[in-house]
Amino acid sequence: MQRIIDLTLSVLASAAGFLLSWPFWRNFEYWPESHLAWQFYFSVGFVLAVYVFYIFIGSLRTLFQHDALEHAASAGAGSAGRPGTDEANAP
Repeated sequence: MQRIIDLTLSVLASAAGFLLSWPFWRNFEYWPESHLAWQFYFSVGFVLAVYVFYIFIGSLRTLFQHDALEHAASAGAGSAGRPGTDEANAP
């Protein structure tokens, strides 16, 4: 389920980037000579953007999971009441 959510967010973010780079918003100033080249450029760019967003979201989730584990470990060590395990007493 998490992968589906990540992929959906990646596609939506890439679609937003695609729409922001559409030549219509710039009065077609940057429209290429070849429409085939434009279609290829945006198709490859869209696929790469989805991949990059998907990897970024996965890495961000891993980072937050590691941070939560670290906080849980430090809270568990502090609540044990053993001297020297509290963050304030740590060397």
